[in-house]
Amino acid sequence: MLEGELTDPRIAPSYVSDVVLAPGGKSARIYVAVHGSEAEEASTLAALMAARGYIRSELRDRMGVRHVPELTFVIDRSQKMTGRMDELLGRIRKRERREAAAAASESTPPESASSGSPR
Repeated sequence: MLEGELTDPRIAPSYVSDVVLAPGGKSARIYVAVHGSEAEEASTLAALMAARGYIRSELRDRMGVRHVPELTFVIDRSQKMTGRMDELLGRIRKRERREAAAAASESTPPESASSGSPR
């Protein structure tokens, strides 16, 4: 539905990453991951909130149920956070390798110029 049926130009390329249904089924929180900037995330969220009545009626028709929960949309930033954490962990590993190499080169004794005892 996000891809082609909602024609609001404020909706950036996005996908539903998770849906959490409250006990009793009266409300649902829909996590949406947006490919874009924070401004695009905000505009996508505003457009989805504006279209939630339409989305609920479409869900009701497609699912053939009498009651569809109240929908709340939330921006899911977990993928961006995971990418940032991977980047930071990579930097730490690189720094640790550099420090280990520097420590290894400092602890290696220099080779002596003479190679044995005189006869």
